[in-house]
Amino acid sequence: MTTRDRLLALTVVLLWGLNFLALRAGLDRFPPFFFAGLRFLVIAIPVVLFVPRPKVPLKWLLLYGAGFGIAQFAFLFTAMNTGMPTGLASLVLQSSAPFTVVLGVLLLGEKFNRRQLIGLAVALCGMVAIGWDRAQHATLLPVFLTLLAGLGWAFGNLGSRLAKPKHPMRLTLWMAVVPPLPLLAISAAVEGPTTGWRDLANSFDADGSIGLIALTYTVILGTIAGSGLWTYLMTRYPAGIVAPFSLLVPVVGIAVAWFVLGEEPTVLTVIGGVVVITGAMAATPRMPKPPVVVLADPVPVRVPVSVPVPNPTRGWPTSADLLVPNSANARS
Repeated sequence: MTTRDRLLALTVVLLWGLNFLALRAGLDRFPPFFFAGLRFLVIAIPVVLFVPRPKVPLKWLLLYGAGFGIAQFAFLFTAMNTGMPTGLASLVLQSSAPFTVVLGVLLLGEKFNRRQLIGLAVALCGMVAIGWDRAQHATLLPVFLTLLAGLGWAFGNLGSRLAKPKHPMRLTLWMAVVPPLPLLAISAAVEGPTTGWRDLANSFDADGSIGLIALTYTVILGTIAGSGLWTYLMTRYPAGIVAPFSLLVPVVGIAVAWFVLGEEPTVLTVIGGVVVITGAMAATPRMPKPPVVVLADPVPVRVPVSVPVPNPTRGWPTSADLLVPNSANARS
């Protein structure tokens, strides 16, 4: 992976890490399924009207939208709404990285070298350390739901990679067309047909404006910018190369939860975060250097040279004869 693309991957890490704070603020104002459907509905309406549909197979677009949009956020928002701490949610969701690696091997036939596997194993050890240290703050059900969200994200990763779009941003935008109707239908059935819309109307008051700010961040930066860059990287590299970067998101998420929400990390959490960074970087192979072409010394080539020979009747050739070598012989 090039240095430029590494920086793009780290930009996604920052956007998604901060996104957990916006999600927490949004879930404090909206029901979880409605909030998930609303964030994609805001994107889907202008996309359908103004953005050309990407020329990719429909099945891969649906897989991308169902995995990344519906499954991931339905399970994640439900987990956070039932007691999953923000920092811990940012950690457990990164199970999408090993899920993506496994699915890439099983379904796409991708192969990984020893360095990648060791780096991924080290990063997973860091995740286990952080998760074990912070599991006391969450019950089993929210953790299980967040793991299902990570699995949904992994299937979305495969869908975006298999689509192979010429315009990755179009694919990301049209992915947002898939989740709104299913999520809003689930919201109407589970949360009530008017609950979410009533909360949305109340968010235009001064006290509810934080909900609109959270929605704006998740739409523009968390979804359009972050997911667009992620899709771009997934189309350029195998899933196992890009996915380990998602392991860095909980480092940002836990730090934000500490400074803003007061979720102070322990020493073990900090050590685990360092291990995650180290393993994720080791799991990302460098681009091979271009081969050095060594030019061999020039080989001398023998070139036949005509040597003047005296004519038996005229003697040695003159300078005019040398300019027209065969003329003397032709006259003899």
